[in-house]
Amino acid sequence: MNSFVGFINGRLPDNLFVIRQRISKSQKIFLGKTRLSMTNKENIKENSERREIVKVLSITSLLGFPHKKALAEEKNSSKWKQISLPVDTVLFDLDFVKDSPKHGWLVGSKGTFLETIDGGENWIPRTFANLDPDEELTYRFETISFSGNDGWVIGKPAIMLHTKDGGKSWLRVPVSPKLPGEPISITALGPDSAEMTTSSGAVYITDNGGRNWKAQVKETIDSTLNRTISSGVSGASYFTGSIIGVIRDLTGKYLAISSRGNFFLTWQPGQEFWIPRARETSRRIQGMGFIQGDSKKGIWMSTRGGGLGFTESNVDFDSVNGFEFTNSPIKTGGYGILDVAFKNNEELWAACGGGILYKSLNRGKTWEKEPGTEKIAGNLYKIKFFDSESGFVLGSNGVLLKYLP
Repeated sequence: MNSFVGFINGRLPDNLFVIRQRISKSQKIFLGKTRLSMTNKENIKENSERREIVKVLSITSLLGFPHKKALAEEKNSSKWKQISLPVDTVLFDLDFVKDSPKHGWLVGSKGTFLETIDGGENWIPRTFANLDPDEELTYRFETISFSGNDGWVIGKPAIMLHTKDGGKSWLRVPVSPKLPGEPISITALGPDSAEMTTSSGAVYITDNGGRNWKAQVKETIDSTLNRTISSGVSGASYFTGSIIGVIRDLTGKYLAISSRGNFFLTWQPGQEFWIPRARETSRRIQGMGFIQGDSKKGIWMSTRGGGLGFTESNVDFDSVNGFEFTNSPIKTGGYGILDVAFKNNEELWAACGGGILYKSLNRGKTWEKEPGTEKIAGNLYKIKFFDSESGFVLGSNGVLLKYLP
């Protein structure tokens, strides 16, 4: 009994005191009715039994008290914790050096370039010796990618950086002014090798550190759209607008989204041009991506107002027909879904406007809001999982969340 009392600073909690007082009063009534017929020995025995009852009830309640509290805390606890950063800028991308999994880089607006060597717990700002500090602040680093120790970074105004040693030194790679569009994404493929795409839908590959680039697509998206519109095909005028971004899967297949959200396009290695595809919903497209980064597992699409859908596996990139999406019953209250990421085959996360995260443990059949994230002062734009125990959410105002396995 004493050991339990000491656990809560030498006294029973209030609920235990109430139980003890209630039982004591009941016992007094009982004793009052039987006092005349009880001997001193019986009194002693009754008092002993009463103390035993109080002791048992007190210990039982005390055991249950911290258990219930722990269950409540576990239910309200979040699977993400916010990491303190020395910046308050918009964060765009993050990747780890594949030959050193704890060593990573985080990039963003206003020249944000941060390094970690402990798996993302702490981040240190880095600057470039060959860039003027004022000039560096004008850059918006948007994409970073590593393969082994070989890494690439691109940003705006048009800039490209390359490292061969995990980021100990960075080389600035010239970007040709004749390039169709601006570089918007890059994927490291191996030593001195990378694949780059531009805002016009051009796809290039280099195998010599960026000295030479080989085109993979014969015509840009603009040319494809102009040809489609002028082809006389019914409804071809639907495919208008410009492209705001592209998404690549593990095998080199791409998705591209119209800036107006009224259509999307696909491309895979070997095709000469992008294939424009109409959306199958009246709502405009908010975002798209590949399930677990692999087109063979399917595609997800979010629409304005919080809609979300998934295709079946093995979508046909050769067909000109639209993709069929099955709606997922996520209720965001009208907030648009900015990104979706799979942790594994069953668990996935969705980032919405207002700094809200949603979680599903059954491939999107049901959803629940992640507690606490709505209090974060910033929007959440991107979710990245590197394995089942390592994940991050990037947002505005220097917001970085780290997954707690």
